Amino acid sequence: MDFNATASASPIVPDWLSRRRHSGRLAIECEGVAWTYAELHERAGRLAGELAKSGVRSGERVALLARHGLVFAATVHALIQLGAVLVPLNTRLAIPELVWQVNAGRVRLLICDAEHSHLAQQLRDQMSTDGKSSVIDVLTLDGEHWPTSADPVRRDHLDLRDVQCVMFTSGTTGRPKGALITYGNHLWGATGSAFRLGVHPDDKWLTPLPLFHVGGQAVLLRSVIYGTAAVIHRAFDPDAVNHAIDTQGVSLVSVVPAMLTRMIANREVPYPTTLRNILLGGGPAPQPLLEDCRSLAVPVSQSYGLTEANSQVATLSLEDSMRKLGSSGQPLLMTEVRIMDGEVALPPWSEGEIALRGPTVIHGYDSQSEAGADAFRDGWFYTGDMGYLDDEGYLFVLDRRSDLIVSGGENVYPAEVEAVLLAHPDVVEAGVTGVADERFGQAVLAVVALRAGALVEDADIRQFCRERLGGYKVPRDIRFAAGLPRNAAGKLLRKELVKCL
Repeated sequence: MDFNATASASPIVPDWLSRRRHSGRLAIECEGVAWTYAELHERAGRLAGELAKSGVRSGERVALLARHGLVFAATVHALIQLGAVLVPLNTRLAIPELVWQVNAGRVRLLICDAEHSHLAQQLRDQMSTDGKSSVIDVLTLDGEHWPTSADPVRRDHLDLRDVQCVMFTSGTTGRPKGALITYGNHLWGATGSAFRLGVHPDDKWLTPLPLFHVGGQAVLLRSVIYGTAAVIHRAFDPDAVNHAIDTQGVSLVSVVPAMLTRMIANREVPYPTTLRNILLGGGPAPQPLLEDCRSLAVPVSQSYGLTEANSQVATLSLEDSMRKLGSSGQPLLMTEVRIMDGEVALPPWSEGEIALRGPTVIHGYDSQSEAGADAFRDGWFYTGDMGYLDDEGYLFVLDRRSDLIVSGGENVYPAEVEAVLLAHPDVVEAGVTGVADERFGQAVLAVVALRAGALVEDADIRQFCRERLGGYKVPRDIRFAAGLPRNAAGKLLRKELVKCL
């Protein structure tokens, strides 16, 4: 069933921001600056006009390289007003990775904040010299001075079938794929989340997660759909998050387990009753963390989600937090979850691959690869994640794609890091896995075998990786071995790599 096309008599709905253009209610709060909905609507429209004046047209793609919350929010909504498509870029990626994504995304223009203007220029320079890329224009926004000269561009309606965003996500091969997120995905995601978490008129939803990730952008879009406030932190600081909860009326928070661990460490006073829920995603939560939250009466809901489902898939309600400790909860209202063994649906308590169906799930990837096409079968999306459902339909996630490393909320795919290591002229074998890390949840461990006679230090290999990978992907620990553990078929046994420690 095509939910975007058939869920109502028409897939055309009123534009969410334009509906609130006269509202004086708080829309965005970021680093001491607050915008009402009327102010957000005005700035987004003026920025859309400036982009139109520079030649950006409806349907064209614009990349965004920013951590500044106001720059990000204004750009997201300006592109919606213009009908252009957002391509958010991870600010922690290396230049070669950014070049690949800009090329793959067929980007017309790059917008950046002042903090990343140098990185944006490096990206543009690299594209102009490699002979294989189309040179793009760069627009820098400092977050304080906004375009005022161009006539504003306004939009009255949205087509739920239209793509709002191309968000890159890595598959198990480590090869980035552009998830096509539609306005319908956003609307149904907001609806499902509202049924599970509730919506209060004075809600303030804080996200210290990067807005270029699906969970961060979901807070921006859902807040506008609800007419509530989004509170944006440029980076995660546990003291700043706790201060916002304690003194600024924050009612909802989205974090990953490593963040929550630091938030509650050494906390001696309970959170105020204005905090309704801490939404915990980004990978399975350690049992000791959940036990600590229970003993401290922290209102936490473990959640399972992914980019291809536009954030939430299942979320544990607070009333079930004691009874179903360790579960990610039941699927959201319009989302179906099955546990599969190939094409066979498994009964409760059976471990298998998690498959999804529903209106929050994307219809496909931007450039449908064979691997990507294989994930969408018979109306279901096969996640590659392992888990099981109990006899009440509660989901328990066992692993985030068997070998996936989640470090500080960032996904690191071993195959991608291994490919870079194997590009080093002195490395003949490479294996990568995750090891427990007190601060980030997991850290990247690499085990390499060198060619005979090679004289290479771990610092040399780390620098080689740093020039080709985002910093969070660079192995924290590099060990040398004569050979790597493999099975009889020659397949690398990543789980055995920890024995090299």
